[in-house]
Amino acid sequence: MNYQAINIKEKLSQFDALWSPRVIAEMNDYQFKLAKGEGEFVWHAHQDTDEVFIVIDGTLEIEFRDGKVTLTNGEMFVIPKGVEHKPFAKGLCQVLLVEPRGVINTGDAGGDLTAEADIWI
Repeated sequence: MNYQAINIKEKLSQFDALWSPRVIAEMNDYQFKLAKGEGEFVWHAHQDTDEVFIVIDGTLEIEFRDGKVTLTNGEMFVIPKGVEHKPFAKGLCQVLLVEPRGVINTGDAGGDLTAEADIWI
């Protein structure tokens, strides 16, 4: 067993790619992923799993077809499986995502912003 703490700020300093999550830990079949976002992401849904967003730094808006939620430092939101959503950040935002191993960032939408899954830092 590794008895070293995971330093989130140090991990965030290791990459600059936007909307491209990086895995920092696993628990059972779930991964903890760090991501940076700025500007608009794509409308998408994850049909088989809920998704957790925890804002570390910045402000993240998550739009839904019938409303939106705004998250700032230290706030979190759980998006139920199958719910279409679109993240948006006016400035740079850093988030921690919690979701099952292998989840693709663009869900059912695909496209240019689809990132490779399971990249560890």
